[in-house]
This record gives sequence, structure tokens and C-alpha cells, in this order.
Amino acid sequence: MEKVVIVTGGSRGIGAATSKLLAHQGYAVCVNYLNNKECAEQVVSDIRTAGGDAFAFQADMTMEDQVQAMFIATRQRYGTVTHLVNNVGILFSQSTLSDISVERFKQVLDTNVISCFVCCKTYINQLGEETKGAIVNVSSAASRTGAPFEYVDYAASKGAMDSLTKGLSLELAERGIRVNGVRPGCIYTEMHADGGEPRRVDRLAPKIPLKRGGTAEEVAESIAWLLSEKASFVTGSFIDIAGGN
Repeated sequence: MEKVVIVTGGSRGIGAATSKLLAHQGYAVCVNYLNNKECAEQVVSDIRTAGGDAFAFQADMTMEDQVQAMFIATRQRYGTVTHLVNNVGILFSQSTLSDISVERFKQVLDTNVISCFVCCKTYINQLGEETKGAIVNVSSAASRTGAPFEYVDYAASKGAMDSLTKGLSLELAERGIRVNGVRPGCIYTEMHADGGEPRRVDRLAPKIPLKRGGTAEEVAESIAWLLSEKASFVTGSFIDIAGGN
């Protein structure tokens, strides 16, 4: 059976690196994006140039009708979606909890948690009863640390994603559908600029046991392993990709 994967938030950072690696490993890839069409199309172009198969699809992962449309388009193109990477996520400027608005907190939860829920639900419902598969949810080391004075709302959303990952893994185990998570720490991606500190990883690197930040490609390798049959006896588990933190 052909391996077909949807990577949400696939236009940059960890999502882009994961899309390219999975394509190299023989997956047909749907590269999801919301606003960054140019970058998503560049990821697809890179994949095709390297001999892989991919297409870009614009959809808001918090909107169930748009998620369903993305799955339908992918099925029409490649067949059943066998694998899913829930990578889409947002954070806002560094702030203490007392200065975070209710509107901001809700938006972070919607984008980081509701999107994961909707995509997981849609993925499960389009699988045949006999079809095995795998999901990897991209969480964060912040779910363990709480990200005080910076991103408590983001950390809370990733903690919720971890709970969803664990619970869903137990619901789907008997069907042979594995659900795991990765928790990146200080990784060099564009997301730090969204939080107002583009060089945040450089600032924190001396405090990391391995004394450096990680790369999106290093995270992608762990995601690819969890999706693969090499991890066939792994479900409900998390890989911390945080340099020892």
C-alpha cells in the first residue's frame, strides 16, 4: 500500500523539513499551509525536483469543513491518507500570564489543540477498518516546563496535545493505529521571530546540556522514525528533542 501523509503547517520550519524527508522516504505528501503559499509551493518544488511526489493545500486546520476538504483532495490524488503529522501551531509575543488576553489564549488553544483534534478525527474516520496507520503530534518541551514568563498559553496548549496523544493512542491501539508525539526544545525555526526574539535559541544554547540548539531536520528524523514500521511497537510515547533538557 502506498504511504500517503498530510503534514499540517508544512510550509516552513519543522513541517517543511518533515515533508521533504518523508517524500524522500517514499511518501506522497500533502503540504498544508494557511497563508504562506509561496513557501509551501517551494517545498513542493523541492520535493518534486528530488524525485518525490507532493502537492500544497491551503486550509485552516481549526475549521472542520476545510480539514475534510483537504483529506478529500489528498484521497482523490493519492488514495487513503495512511499517516498524519499534526505540526501546525502558533505562539505570540513573550509575556507573563497576567498580561495574556483571553482572546489570545483562546486563539492559541484553537490553533494548537482544536486543529490537532479535528485532524485526528478526520484522519480516523477516513481509514478503513482494516487499515493501519500512524499519527505523530508535534508538541513542545514547553509542555513539561510550562514556559514561565514567556509562553504559558503555548505551553498549556501543548500539554493538552500531549493528553490527546496519550488518550487517542489507547483508543486506537487495537486497530493497529499508532499515535505518538515529539517534544522539540530550542530548535532553530522561524517561530521564535513570531515570539519577538529571533535569536532566542542562541541566548538559551549555553543552558542546554548539549550546548547548542537543534535543527528542524533533527526533529524531522524523529517524526519519520515514529511514523515508520521501525517504530511498530511504539505508541502513546513521546520523544523529547531538547538537547538534554
